[in-house]
Amino acid sequence: MIPFPETQLRKRTCLRLFTLIVAAASLLLALGSVNAQTSRRAAAAAAAAAEEESAAFKDYRGVQLGMTADEVRKKLGTPKDKSDEQDFFIFNETETAQIVYDNTHKVITISADFMTVGTSVPTAKQVFGSELEAKADGSAYKMVRFTKAGYWLSYNRTGGTTPLTTVTLQKIQ
Repeated sequence: MIPFPETQLRKRTCLRLFTLIVAAASLLLALGSVNAQTSRRAAAAAAAAAEEESAAFKDYRGVQLGMTADEVRKKLGTPKDKSDEQDFFIFNETETAQIVYDNTHKVITISADFMTVGTSVPTAKQVFGSELEAKADGSAYKMVRFTKAGYWLSYNRTGGTTPLTTVTLQKIQ
């Protein structure tokens, strides 16, 4: 073996030490990234579970998914248009609803439209139990699937001075 001069030995030792430090730092970063992804997934799952339990909007004017067409008509009155598949209700100039039935005449979709602003229009907080951040034009949208309960719920508000707000509750097929 040929002996190394002292400076080459120092360089080699420094290079090994540097390589070790880089490898350790890389390992720590990789472990941190995996841990962060796991934490984000767990937080998202917990938020979804909490949201599942706190759905504020489960019926519209007393009408719920699974009710029969006869029960709906007793609650809401005579529809403007009616059929075996769906009913269309007009309550006033600014509020309408469409109720859709399956082949057994049970409610599978409830969709209500509000063509104004004011206290008669449900807010996202009333629908979901939490506020919803509006876009710059005032519009807002959110949809949540409540798989355990077997339905999805959406809130859609257009922008402008006279927004249209639609709240839809639909059975997951």
